[in-house]
Amino acid sequence: MQLVDSHCHLDRLELTPYDGQLQGAITAAAQQGVSHMLCVSIDLEHYPAVLAPAEQFTNVYASVGVHPNERDGQEPDVATLVNYAQHPKVIAIGETGLDYFRSEGDLEWQRQRFRTHITAAKQAGKPLIIHMREATHDTLAIMREENAADIGGVMHCFTEDWAAAKAALDLNFYISFSGIVTFKTATVLQEVAKQVPMDRMLVETDSPYLAPVPYRGKSNQPAYVRQVAEFIAQLRQVPLEEIAESTTANFFKLFNTAK
Repeated sequence: MQLVDSHCHLDRLELTPYDGQLQGAITAAAQQGVSHMLCVSIDLEHYPAVLAPAEQFTNVYASVGVHPNERDGQEPDVATLVNYAQHPKVIAIGETGLDYFRSEGDLEWQRQRFRTHITAAKQAGKPLIIHMREATHDTLAIMREENAADIGGVMHCFTEDWAAAKAALDLNFYISFSGIVTFKTATVLQEVAKQVPMDRMLVETDSPYLAPVPYRGKSNQPAYVRQVAEFIAQLRQVPLEEIAESTTANFFKLFNTAK
């Protein structure tokens, strides 16, 4: 059985259980069937630390982008993003998108940054990783206005209802489920997880954040993507192997990467 953690932050993992060595977390993931992982960028200042694991490990990939809540660092422009995306281990642009939960005031800067990322993704020929929190209408509207469907991508750590999922699917995007789907309160999201077509679904940890049940409240790690996949398998009443096979194949198809 093969699983892929389609969204994690290896540069931010709690490595104390592994004597400070990332190799320990990679090995622990492999023991749970997690063969590959995508280390996702949230700012340009720490981008070298995001790229480093991808350069060190053959089964790790990276993205380049600036998170919608990152305000104080270098503002990305299209040329910079496209240039970084030329690296052979960089397989996506993001994470990008809109987050109205953590940011206040006039957020036109967020919307403009999002448009910059979509333009860069299309120029680089790399799919988008989209973060959407309490900004559903504007996120989907900008995706339509900027023709994000032309390049596609994934709605990472999806937490919305079926209407939002359907809108994203119609825009040529995949839906990725994190440990949030395992939370008792996530009943609406669990219904979405039952309905998303198997050929458009991904699983992720977003580690070190959002650890799934039974690890909720602890530091997350790529190995725990298995708990996410197991939970979805139970929801859909299918074998774990079916979820693993589909989500793994979807990852390599979306990111145009050989296994």
